[in-house]
Amino acid sequence: MSASVAKLVEPLAAIETRISCRDTAAEALTMVRDGVITGEGPTTRGRIHFSRVLDAADAAWCARILTATAVAHQPVSRAEAEALFEINDAAAERSDDGIFDDLLAKAVVHHAASASGLPVPPRTVALSPETAIESWAPTRAVGVDTEVLEWIASQMRGKRRGNRTLMALVATIVGAATLPLTQLPNVFDIGM
Repeated sequence: MSASVAKLVEPLAAIETRISCRDTAAEALTMVRDGVITGEGPTTRGRIHFSRVLDAADAAWCARILTATAVAHQPVSRAEAEALFEINDAAAERSDDGIFDDLLAKAVVHHAASASGLPVPPRTVALSPETAIESWAPTRAVGVDTEVLEWIASQMRGKRRGNRTLMALVATIVGAATLPLTQLPNVFDIGM
């Protein structure tokens, strides 16, 4: 291993070992966000400064953070989901082949379902690229907390980059019966 690679591996290993709870996982995700914005930090590997590119390595770091041993059997927290939305917003360009969008949708729905008291599989299953989100995500509004759905909609409203998978799931889950008809336009006022 070269000296430059060793210098990179040490801080990255430190990130993973620091994850002791969902709060420290959210903090680690903000390090990824900062790397996407500035092009600096332990997760960027020489990226051009202020490039605002989200690549496959960033998506892999997010997945590693979210499935760290200390949090693998806990539901995704709102702070973690918010950090993922911030990463999504920070990325002006993508070179991850949709990996991050899949992770974002699964993590947000994992949070929404668990915050609503619905059962969710462990993160290692739910967030895996091999697991179809439809295999575990709620498909009806029954039991999904309206406040959580409104929070998701507020995170997506007016954004230049919409997550089609997440939008489709929210639309399916919400249905016409969950929210009063006067609130439905606000939920679906999501920019693409």
